[in-house]
Amino acid sequence: MTLRQRILSRLYPLIMRLTKGKAKRTSNHLDTVPTFSFYSLKAPLQNNSLIDFNVLKGKKVLIVNTASDCGYTAQYAELQELYEEQAHHLHILAFPSNDFGQQEKGNNTQIIQFCKDNFGVSFPVTLKSTVKKEPGQNAVFRWLSQKEQNGWNDQAPTWNFCKYLINEKGVLTHFFESGVSPLSEEVKKAIAH
Repeated sequence: MTLRQRILSRLYPLIMRLTKGKAKRTSNHLDTVPTFSFYSLKAPLQNNSLIDFNVLKGKKVLIVNTASDCGYTAQYAELQELYEEQAHHLHILAFPSNDFGQQEKGNNTQIIQFCKDNFGVSFPVTLKSTVKKEPGQNAVFRWLSQKEQNGWNDQAPTWNFCKYLINEKGVLTHFFESGVSPLSEEVKKAIAH
């Protein structure tokens, strides 16, 4: 970890206290089904393989846009803990992006090494991509942030470590902004529901 990353890691509890109540949360309270199947998507992984979302059927999926040099980067540890706790019915997919504050400048090899060395990340990490609504937006984030595709949600990530929860049937059920911890009761309750 760089000095900046160490400082941000130590500041993380304070950052969470300051943003917790302000973080946006939305849910698919009408149980709206997607018009475009989640399971038709694919994503390139750091190990040069491709994950076909068809293999995710029957499990919940938490998709998170990530960055290595952010005040929320310590959420990698929380995501890993959640992954270990819920591995029997939850997949986590990290999507590194340099979209917010230029906080993911590393290349794909550096990103995966950072995740493993500093947080023991064992869940899949995709290749770095664009998650904001702009030309070149990753197809997965296009699906997550266009209600024409997912059925109800237009919310794109607002910063690093926004979380999208998809249920066992491929329905987007929740969006949580960065200030909501992956280990919070509300995220765990959404996963359990």
